[in-house]
Amino acid sequence: MAVIVWIVEGTWPACVDAARTRVPERSEIVLLHVTGHESPGAAHGAFAGLLGRGHPERDPGTRMEQLAADSARELLEAAAGRLGRDCARVERSGRVEREVVAAADGADLLIVARDGDRSHLGPRSLGPAGRFVVDHAPCPVLLVWPETTPGLSSLPAPPPHQPHHP
Repeated sequence: MAVIVWIVEGTWPACVDAARTRVPERSEIVLLHVTGHESPGAAHGAFAGLLGRGHPERDPGTRMEQLAADSARELLEAAAGRLGRDCARVERSGRVEREVVAAADGADLLIVARDGDRSHLGPRSLGPAGRFVVDHAPCPVLLVWPETTPGLSSLPAPPPHQPHHP
């Protein structure tokens, strides 16, 4: 069984715990972290627009890329330690939701944490990236709550009953 565990700052422990407790021991587990290209790209563009392209060594986008890569490695290392068994670690960069879907191609399971409003049950508990991944994953998805699941009292009230006849 090939399992992809999407590692995201703030929610990764729940995904790793799900893999540790719900995935058979002999399964192949891949811890996946994706770094978005938005912030370094904006920094590169701002630097080039304001100061020109004459001093690439001063480009803050390059430093941001290095910091993002260091952070990804630290997260993957922490996740592997928490998992406590052999696993592969994969770092990707690009459009986060699309990279996760692409990485899940051929997998038997993708483990994802909710990334939206986690104070209520319902569709808003998935943010845009999580919703895209859940809707487009090429394999089964295990969707986990990164903290205690809200109770049924968090459901919105049902709409008032409308009579069938005027």
